[in-house]
Amino acid sequence: MVEERSYKQDQVAERDQVAGEDVAAVAAQLGREPRGIRRVAYRCPCGRPAVVETAPRLPDGTPFPTLFYLTCPKAASAIGTLEGGGMMREMQARLAGDPALQRAYTAAHEDYLRRRGDAAREDGIEPLPEGMQSAGGMPERVKCLHALIAHELAVPGVNPFGREALDALPGWWRSGSCVPADRAEEEGR
Repeated sequence: MVEERSYKQDQVAERDQVAGEDVAAVAAQLGREPRGIRRVAYRCPCGRPAVVETAPRLPDGTPFPTLFYLTCPKAASAIGTLEGGGMMREMQARLAGDPALQRAYTAAHEDYLRRRGDAAREDGIEPLPEGMQSAGGMPERVKCLHALIAHELAVPGVNPFGREALDALPGWWRSGSCVPADRAEEEGR
């Protein structure tokens, strides 16, 4: 019990290092309080957080394998359109027949796992178990463009499918802030 309390205190201290306005913006974007934020990993051109780096374990110790979490609802909507249009199926088919692409995607997976392990060590928490998934289906499947794009935005040049999907996106930020208008007023709480 003491260990859990210490862990929670560490998580609160870590979260306090993230600017309050960023936590409020992410809460407005998600429509709920964010958990385990370590830092803003990428900002939209509008200046709001678009990708946050999260702790490998939530404040209660639950494993949370998604290190880079896309928070921008406008980007998420645009990515959903790509997914609905069959982009993942096409990527999966190419992955199966292209050894160079397989190597690059495996390298992206290994980068993700290394960064997640580094985050656990930096936070003084137990790393996630060996063999736990990374994100987006890596390294064998393409199953979530949101996760792959979040990885590419946070670490440019590392995720080949994240880059490809990002390049296919329209300028989601052009229509204004990433915080929905109905939630913008809540941001200052």
